[in-house]
Amino acid sequence: MGMKRSRLGALDVTSIGLGSAPLGGLFSPVSDADAQATIERAWSLGVRFFDTAPLYGFGLAERRIGAFLRQQKRDSYVISTKVGRLLRAPDGAAPEDEHYKGTPRERPVFDFSYDGVMRSVEESLQRLGLDRVDVLLVHDPDDHYDDAVSGAFRALQRLREEGTVKAIGAGMNQSGMLVRFAQAVPVDCFLLAGRYTLLDQGALDALFPLCQTRNIGILLGGVYNSGILANPRTSAKFNYQDADAALVARALELDELCRRHATELKAAALQFCMAHPAVTVAVMGARNAAEVADNIAMSEKAVPPAFWQELRARRLVDARAPLPGGA
Repeated sequence: MGMKRSRLGALDVTSIGLGSAPLGGLFSPVSDADAQATIERAWSLGVRFFDTAPLYGFGLAERRIGAFLRQQKRDSYVISTKVGRLLRAPDGAAPEDEHYKGTPRERPVFDFSYDGVMRSVEESLQRLGLDRVDVLLVHDPDDHYDDAVSGAFRALQRLREEGTVKAIGAGMNQSGMLVRFAQAVPVDCFLLAGRYTLLDQGALDALFPLCQTRNIGILLGGVYNSGILANPRTSAKFNYQDADAALVARALELDELCRRHATELKAAALQFCMAHPAVTVAVMGARNAAEVADNIAMSEKAVPPAFWQELRARRLVDARAPLPGGA
């Protein structure tokens, strides 16, 4: 049986997508060989949605994703990339980055202007080696709301009207500004990272209800909250930073509950997210082929109904959150 598919506006997408931040060297470098093996494994397991951005490895992720996708029939997959950062070589030595390792010299410079976005798209296509992308997202405009609305989204709407792209939206680690964008701009989708998980259901307050009303698709990233829901421990990351003790304790409580029901925290975390009808694609990052295979396995692993019932009874998640199987 093939992977579940759904609609993202005019696009047909798989329910699991490959996120490429790890392929850009997030937290530790990834070799070209490992990156290609990761993408190849995702493809062989049925993944046909690929998300990337200039930020991820400062161009490295786009080049690696493009090198593989150029070999496939163009209408057999959907690819999204992002705008709002131009990659430029600094004067002198490139500063060490705290997140991305093993990258080219270029460093990102924020630019949410109309012209900057048009340049960004052109440069992304050059790095990808493709003649078009399907989805364009305004990336992390947290401190640039006005520029995003007057510049970036104006450019994206033009590209959508011309048929250059099929869907536009924004990708952020917060839901509040996405609500504002949904009210101000005719968007098709949002990529929301880390704000709808077993540890954080803030998107239920306003974003998800609004998106359901307006038929705005949700591409959900950060399902494991930067790793804490994959391997809860004292040194775990949450939202790309070291997790505080209270979050680690909550993750360990969830992990203990999973163990008592003979299931895995990663399976529960992923399937919890996918159970919400607003979620169109779970965008799962991976840095090697084994992680891709594990992500797919976790989406399919049986989680006992009793686990979901106890999760609800112990009020470990928001009462408004739908659970798999209607628990």
